[in-house]
Formats: sequence, structure tokens, C-alpha cells
Amino acid sequence: MITRRQFLGTSLAAGSLVALGAQEARARSAAEGTPGRTRGAPKKILILGGTGFLGPACMEAALARGHSVTLFNSGSSEERRKNAGRPSVVPEGVEVLVGNRDPEKTADDRRLQRDPQVKPDPASPKGLTQLQGKKWDAVIDTSGYFPRIVKASAELLAPNAAQYVFISTISVYAHNDKPNMDESGELAVLADPKTEDFGASFENYGGGKALCEAAAEAAMPGRVSNIRPGYIVGKRDGSRRFLYWPWRAGEGGEMIVPGTPDDPVQVIDVRDLGEWTVHCIEQGIVGVYNATGPEKTLTMQAMLAGCQSAVVGEASFTWIASAFLGEQGVGLEAFPIWASPEGETAGFHRIDVSKAVKNGLEFRSVADTVRSTMDWYASLPGEIQAQQLPEPLPVTREGEAEILKLWREHKG
Repeated sequence: MITRRQFLGTSLAAGSLVALGAQEARARSAAEGTPGRTRGAPKKILILGGTGFLGPACMEAALARGHSVTLFNSGSSEERRKNAGRPSVVPEGVEVLVGNRDPEKTADDRRLQRDPQVKPDPASPKGLTQLQGKKWDAVIDTSGYFPRIVKASAELLAPNAAQYVFISTISVYAHNDKPNMDESGELAVLADPKTEDFGASFENYGGGKALCEAAAEAAMPGRVSNIRPGYIVGKRDGSRRFLYWPWRAGEGGEMIVPGTPDDPVQVIDVRDLGEWTVHCIEQGIVGVYNATGPEKTLTMQAMLAGCQSAVVGEASFTWIASAFLGEQGVGLEAFPIWASPEGETAGFHRIDVSKAVKNGLEFRSVADTVRSTMDWYASLPGEIQAQQLPEPLPVTREGEAEILKLWREHKG
């Protein structure tokens, strides 16, 4: 076990927090609209999606850079936000077109999936009709998961858009056991290329995204940017993953961390991804890019140091071998983001992002990301806050204390 002071001290000695601090300058630059990047002429940008997580980050980055934005979605996310008493993420002046990514369905069909009590509107527009005949300089597709859907959007927009930015994932790779995987890595293949089911364990997710990349490129050859992020984190992240670590550190006391302090971890702040996506449009950057991060190796110890430095509570951190946690009945999937640096996941947090970095991808510090995440979390109504934490938590506080006791006995 190490105390907070020892923890921060050893991190500084190792140079990890120096790297984090060096990113603060880039963070300030990004917050001010990335003045170091060439803006070029204002562009008209269409975002397919746009009111959930990455969509708003892309929208905000584009507006900050002087571009105009149109959102195309079912409108259901904004309805849920309104019903929960939360403010809209769509500012005045942003055009919103309502429709459905599936050309055979209406926007109401999407709402019915979420709420069977919705009363369908006979006038609800079908499919992509709202997009027909309109022109944009670029399209950002944040919501494509099945190749049939991406194919329909890209083919419709091909005559009227110069560039198509598809947000893919590093899950497209067939294997995670090789460190330093670059964009040439072998891709996952679906047993049934036509399936539109993620599978019980999301086993079809990566293969589906790989086919989506191919569908976009086939529709707009040479005009597609396929961006492959890993864990996207930051404000509005409803996945409950990254938030666990600063929240638990803020609770204070001795906490369990699986593995070792030097285990690598890769995350990207949603704002950094949004800003770089807009940068790709401004510069006409096309091709395939891994876009997780940061640029240099980030360890679990350094990530938690960034978390601790940006929250009020004081926690101490005890790393426990993953095998021992398994023996105590604690599944490692309960500790979000962390993955073993050995075996089948040896390369999961060691993806090569050098190509994207050479093309302008920059990273905020972990502390900056934590502050943004916790500010967003604090802004949520109390009943919504509880829904943002992993469920169930890895262990209760009582269970955590018992495992820590057993671990000390095991270490002798």
C-alpha cells in the first residue's frame, strides 16, 4: 500500500506526471480553440448523431472553430434529457434534422425502441429523406454500427459532401495480444456479415465496425477518414467506466487497484477526439488512424495520480494481483478500463497512435480530463448521478476491506 504523498512522489520520480503536466499547455491551447492549427475557410459540417457523447464534442469543436453544424438524429436523446430536467446540448443556431439512419424506418421507430408508450406521428419523416438534395463540406458519422446503415448514408451523401469521417474503434482488430499494433493490423471478420446483432458479449461489434469502414470507403473512395479510438472518456460519458476511478479516489481510504502500478492504459478525452476530428476536416486528412492515447505510455499509477490530484478526497492505493482477486470472486471486468498487459490483452492498451499524432492529434492531461468529468458529474441531478457509476461496483467498502485484509495475510 502507498499513501497519497508517496504515490504522487513516486509518480513524479518516474516522470509520469511530468508528461501529464507537459500536456497542460496543449490542453489550454485546445480549450482556446487550438489556435496553433490552421483553420481555413468555414465549412458546413453534418453530424450523424450529435447529442450523446462524442457528437456534442465534435459540434462544440466545430462551432469554436467558426464552422456551421447540422445534426441528424431521431431526437430521442434530447427528449430524454428534457424529461430528466437537464439542459439541451444543442445551442441556438444549430440546425437539427430529425430522421432515422435506417432508410426503411422513421424517427418514431427509434423512439419506440426506447419507450413503447410513444405514440407514432404519421408525419414522422422516413429514413434519410431529410438529407436528400442538401450539401455539406464534410460528414461526421458518430452513430454507424452496421454496414447496411453506413452504406445507405454514405451513398446518399457522396454526391453532396467532400469528406466522410467515420468514427470506428480499435475493436476492429482481430487480436489484442500484440503490443504496438498499427493500422495495418488484421481485422475482425464476422461469421455472418449481414448480422445486425452485437451478440451477447458484443463479439460482433468490432467486425461490424470493420465492415462499416469498408462500406464508407466503397461509397466515397479516397474521401473517407476512418478514425479508430479506444476508450473515449470525459464529460457526458454515460458508459460508467472512467468515472469510477476519480469517484472512488474522491471517496478516500484504501482502495484496490488490479495488476501493478506499471500496467499501461490508453484513454482519449472526448474533447481531444472531437477537436482532432474537426482538424481532419479542415486539413482534408483521409485514411485510417488509431486515435487512442496518450502519445507516450500512461501507466495506471500515473492515471490514478491524475485522478487523485483533481479530487478532494485522499485515497491510498493497493495493487492486488489479478489472479488473487479472481480467487476472491471479484471479476476483473468489474474494474473498468484496466486490462491485463499479458496474454490475450497484452496489446490492448499499447496501440500505436503515432500516425495520428504526426497528423496533429494532441492530448490533454489526465487531471484536466478528471476535472471536466467530475464537473459534469456534479452538474447532474442526484438521481441521475447514481446511474453514472458502475453497477454493481467492483466491491462494497466492507468487501474491499475484507479483500485487503486477506491480501495482507497472503503477502505474509
